[in-house]
Amino acid sequence: METLWFVLVAFMLTAYVVLDGFDLGAGSLHLLLAKTNDERRAILRAIGPVWDGNEVWLLAAGGTLYFAFPALYASSFSGFYLPLMIVLWLLMLRGIGIELRSHVDDPHWRAFFDVVFSVSSLLLTLFFGAALGNVIRGVPLNAEGYFFQPLWTNFRVGAHPGILDWYTVLTGVMALATLSSHGALYIAAKTEGDLNARARRLAGRMWWLVAALTIIGLIATLSVRPQMLHNYRHPAGLIFPVIVSASLIGMFYFRAKARDHAAFLSSCAYIVGMFGGIAFGMYPTVLPASTNPDYSLTVHNTVTGRYGLSVGVVWWSIGIVLALGYFIYLYRSFRGKVRLDEQEGY
Repeated sequence: METLWFVLVAFMLTAYVVLDGFDLGAGSLHLLLAKTNDERRAILRAIGPVWDGNEVWLLAAGGTLYFAFPALYASSFSGFYLPLMIVLWLLMLRGIGIELRSHVDDPHWRAFFDVVFSVSSLLLTLFFGAALGNVIRGVPLNAEGYFFQPLWTNFRVGAHPGILDWYTVLTGVMALATLSSHGALYIAAKTEGDLNARARRLAGRMWWLVAALTIIGLIATLSVRPQMLHNYRHPAGLIFPVIVSASLIGMFYFRAKARDHAAFLSSCAYIVGMFGGIAFGMYPTVLPASTNPDYSLTVHNTVTGRYGLSVGVVWWSIGIVLALGYFIYLYRSFRGKVRLDEQEGY
């Protein structure tokens, strides 16, 4: 049963990165891609109806983690208290930047909130990537399953690392490159004219960076956590490198053929392949200990009671059906290119 809930949590986190990832990427590129006020409004309209709904997956994943693996939730939320507070502030600033921008018809007002929106989006992608790097690398857990990390120490990977070291900075940069590419492909799929052409060109340049970082990140991850290779002895693990490789080829091919939607879907598949590969390699460990492998948190020593998990499957299934129905309706009603001549919106 704990394996099932591990898969469900991984599924919800992946859904969050795929869905909120493109609007985080669009936000990171907001000042770079959009040259006029109308183009900035077009980017905001492209994510306007969905950006806050996409964040529901992050809340749902946190709630599911709390329900199924309360010991992991308690350990990680207390150990990562400082970066979590930073992430919460950045999420609030991002929402403020989007919502307040159009409240006053003044170029300085709009420029200020454009910077707030773009910088907070960029920093969020970096922090999320660094957080994933911490989970893969491991944290200094004690025998009780708790830890504390300063923001940085000597930037080396060791028994008592900081939140930021060379590896977690690398994963932060990988997240920024991946989600920026994801966002550029989404903007290309949702816009027309100069903005569409600019987004497509940038996605093409970003592709080389994403491909290079995929290889560098793989080498770095295997040097930091070689244990991740153990699960790949099972033939089922081959599906993830295949998905990642095929999706990278798809991103390159479809963008070159100006098939923006297909290129964006390939980017979605790339994220799914990367996250699925990490979850497959990590299982059953959910938070490795850098101090002593015996202190690592796994699905077995952090899971809640079997009765609760069994009942929870029923309620989770009902909730996910409702959520998927809502998201399918939302994205179907929002399909097509965005238009600035419509009266409602940003």
